[in-house]
Amino acid sequence: MEIKLAERVQALTPSSTLAITAKAKEMKARGIDVIGLGAGEPDFNTPEHILKAAYASMKEGQTKYTPSGGLIPLKEAIIQKFKDDQKIAYDTSEIMVATGAKHALYTLFQVLLDEGDEVIIPTPFWVSYPEQVKLADGVPVYIEGKEEKDFKITPEQLKSAITEKTKAVILNSPSNPTGMLYSKEELQALGEVCLEHNIIIVSDEIYEKLIYDHHEHVSIAQLSEELKQQTIIINGVSKSHSMTGWRIGYAAGNKSIIKAMTNLASHSTSNPTTTAQYAAIAAYTGTQQPVEKMRQAFEHRLNTIYDQLISIPGFSCVKPKGAFYLFPNAKQAAELTGYQHVDEFVKALLEEAKVAVIPGSGFGAPNNIRLSYATSLEVLEEAVKRIREFVEQKAN
Repeated sequence: MEIKLAERVQALTPSSTLAITAKAKEMKARGIDVIGLGAGEPDFNTPEHILKAAYASMKEGQTKYTPSGGLIPLKEAIIQKFKDDQKIAYDTSEIMVATGAKHALYTLFQVLLDEGDEVIIPTPFWVSYPEQVKLADGVPVYIEGKEEKDFKITPEQLKSAITEKTKAVILNSPSNPTGMLYSKEELQALGEVCLEHNIIIVSDEIYEKLIYDHHEHVSIAQLSEELKQQTIIINGVSKSHSMTGWRIGYAAGNKSIIKAMTNLASHSTSNPTTTAQYAAIAAYTGTQQPVEKMRQAFEHRLNTIYDQLISIPGFSCVKPKGAFYLFPNAKQAAELTGYQHVDEFVKALLEEAKVAVIPGSGFGAPNNIRLSYATSLEVLEEAVKRIREFVEQKAN
């Protein structure tokens, strides 16, 4: 029997990240020595005190349903985190806990968008942003964050993209895939445009704890009360506390939006996993030393591997200030090695050099590739060595 799937699902773009990762895993299963640099998660285990808190909650019988929008003690821990880190005051009615930050984003777009509503998405972008907008019958509108401007958009670009159908703009700082970071002044200027045109700001801050070389994370919501009211912050414990598989994220902002998101979640997920919520409480109320230890490890890897990477013929790279990705421009390297497109270069790297990286085309930047340094320095250096040898041999 032939079954016709919903058009909104048929329109989805397959994940280039998953495709490369699956190919690398298949090669590894055949005994091939493949180095995978596609990881979007820390290579550290969840800190011990968080594991203990999760176990204790189960032993104490905390294994039942919770409120759809999350446990009050977890909301209170999130509120305290905002007070400590950004000096922003939220109420529990302004917090919705979700099954990961991705679910928070998905739910947000479902409650915000009607058919034809536009969402401005700077490129390069995280691969799920446009797909989630499309699933809500919205229209992604792209603005190019130019490499020479550290992949950041300007107020002038934002103004020129706004139409009568514009509902929201997504800001991701620090960014996946570029690692770029907006300054306070840059956010203020973008925020003024959003206030002028009544545009909702979706501020994805999932990498906020992973900042390097004495740079500072600033949330656009902390700049003024007006911007706080205009902003929905998306965050979670996945990257900061190495809890990707626990699936706890959250949204913070306007009460009516948060209430609508909570109502929708009650008909989709019922509630975030109870044990994971207790783990997240421990993540925010317990020691933050493991977070800082992991941040320092990533910073050391970045500062060690960056110079090695940009010395590869045909590679150039804006040095990231956060997250755990490098996003070099590999167009010239592809041409040196006889490939017309970077996607072809990436495929050859995997098949011949046995290094798996993610093509930038999936992030809206076809001249770039994404490499994760969420793996050991030894592995990173071997990967860069293989890439260098591949380019040099092909170029001669």
